Amino acid sequence: MERENRDMEEFAEDVSFEELLEASFVAPRKLVPGEKFAARVIKVTPEFVFFESGGKSEGYLDARELLDENGEMTVQEGDTIHVYFLPGEGGEKRFTTRIGGGSGEAAKARLEEAWRSGIPVEGTVEKEIKGGFEVKIAGNVRAFCPYSQMGLSRVENPQELIGGQLSFRITEYGEKGRNVIVSHRAILEEKLREQKEALKKSLTEGMLVRGKVTSIRNFGAFVDIGGIEGLLPISEISWGRIEEVEDHLKAGQEVEVMISSLDWEKERYSFSLKNTLPDPWDAIHQNFPQGTRHTGKVARLTNFGAFVTLADGVDGLLHISRIGRGKRVNHPREVLSVGQEVTVKVDSLDQDSKRLSLSFADSESQDDLEEAPGDLSLYQNRGNASMGTLGDLLQSKASGKKKK
Repeated sequence: MERENRDMEEFAEDVSFEELLEASFVAPRKLVPGEKFAARVIKVTPEFVFFESGGKSEGYLDARELLDENGEMTVQEGDTIHVYFLPGEGGEKRFTTRIGGGSGEAAKARLEEAWRSGIPVEGTVEKEIKGGFEVKIAGNVRAFCPYSQMGLSRVENPQELIGGQLSFRITEYGEKGRNVIVSHRAILEEKLREQKEALKKSLTEGMLVRGKVTSIRNFGAFVDIGGIEGLLPISEISWGRIEEVEDHLKAGQEVEVMISSLDWEKERYSFSLKNTLPDPWDAIHQNFPQGTRHTGKVARLTNFGAFVTLADGVDGLLHISRIGRGKRVNHPREVLSVGQEVTVKVDSLDQDSKRLSLSFADSESQDDLEEAPGDLSLYQNRGNASMGTLGDLLQSKASGKKKK
């Protein structure tokens, strides 16, 4: 008590007379037991953390509630914390971030108050039992936490939780404390809601953020950016074509992604990894100028030709008319196969449309002709000489037969 009075005196010395005078004219805020509100930390001492909750009203709580597992203080002046109001005897105002230990009837009374007001309680996971876990709260009160209420996802290794201390919310309180059901999931969901509200104010589409891959699917990957989880579609992982997501990403991997869309109402969020990387088409004229030769790999075959990958995100079309080298080809598979390496030449490129036209690098001409009836070489233009009319050609052919 003496230490508490000393901390109070030191706190009062840090507050100016003008602030105290102004506060005296403000009507005190009426608090409801169990009410939760955001409070700004204004002073931290070894025993207490002092805060203001708006309306010039101040409060304090036990500093031990804000220590980490190493005994280090987790807040500093200027931070915002969430506290609960607890009614005290004789009009005393008490605040807490959670209800901790204790024993006896007083502890049970606090548990009932926590149940009615929704205040978190501290508990120790004692053992795994049928359907969930036995949890000790308020010293020696036994409570039950179902498997589904221990986390946001399925508990994979129950034994890892035994002996751990966690925060719970009492969902059922019956038989004067002999039948208590608690939920750790409710605490986690509340934290997520708070994080989501904070992210609404700070996130915008097009922003770069860091996140962690939580799971892999055949259509992409899910990424948690700290408060919300969104989809990274397979088409947004790389500029190149991807067959297997696992070849590029692993669960637990940290990535930097760009926010593609934010739908807060439907809770749908999407990200892009490739948009954090340079677009290979921005340097297409430098890397693949017209007339240059390159080695690529056949990515896919279609009725009208073959697509050849020259680099990640850069595919060119080897048209079917270029594949036969003067011979008729009904389908590219007659000459090429997926995965085959080929050496090609860039015939033309269109950066705006992202189109590359290719031919075989060993082709004698860019205008390879498909096979046609007759020997067309007989009628090709020789220098500046005229080929004559169609009648002349037929007459010439008929004269040749008579001479035989």
